[in-house]
Amino acid sequence: MSRVWFITGASRGLGRAFAEAALRAGDRVVGAARNIEPLADLARRYPGHLVRLPLDVTDRAAVFEAVGRAAAAFGRLDIVLNNAGGLLLGMVEEATEEQIRAHFDVNLFGAIWVTQAVLPHLRAQGSGHILQVTTMGTGGGFPMVGLYAAGKSALDSVSEAVAMEAEQFGVKLTIVQMGGYDTGLFTTGTTMTTPDPRYQELRDKLIEMWGDDAGPAPDTAAPVIMELVDLPEPPRRLIVGGASYDVVRQDLQARTAEYRAWEHLSRKAPG
Repeated sequence: MSRVWFITGASRGLGRAFAEAALRAGDRVVGAARNIEPLADLARRYPGHLVRLPLDVTDRAAVFEAVGRAAAAFGRLDIVLNNAGGLLLGMVEEATEEQIRAHFDVNLFGAIWVTQAVLPHLRAQGSGHILQVTTMGTGGGFPMVGLYAAGKSALDSVSEAVAMEAEQFGVKLTIVQMGGYDTGLFTTGTTMTTPDPRYQELRDKLIEMWGDDAGPAPDTAAPVIMELVDLPEPPRRLIVGGASYDVVRQDLQARTAEYRAWEHLSRKAPG
């Protein structure tokens, strides 16, 4: 029996790539996005297998309504891919309150609203797999993307809790820590801060370090996700991308070494 996917941010980037892979595999997809027009070609190619839902994940009431419609469309939900998100690019000092709140509304609260909305459906059917799309950069902050990493790190922590809370109901959850892919996140999905000239030297160094390579195409990550959802006992966390795996491993080793270097100071406190 084909599975039913609910995918947010399905109109572009990773969301679209995963939706197309699921449809190609014979599964059915409810694709949600603010603008669903880019999904029209998939709807024509896979008639009866794709339902398009306009959705702004920052609107909690709209999320609950959309999830209800998604569950009714094909009678169940098997895989929930919480993918909608954006990038706030700039130094923390430069970001306005409005930018920060809007960013967390999408990347953190939007994902939480979707998670809250789908859990009653998954719990009632005694099964389901939630995929929380975060980033390989959740292990720590980095200049210019600190607020992006902060939102995704918070989602990591919330998702760990949800995984432990929901497993008793037969619901599985995997935190999908994506590497760098050419998703349009740095273009159409980006909000830029107003540059402060005092940070220009650091900004120039970062831009030079990142270069012009936008990363591999999103569809190159799709086979990993398709294999992941086939696993009877999926991992709680998965880094998607070999190069990203190496970076995270090196970062963890450096972090562990730092903890050990200052263990003597840590142990002076009894807590």
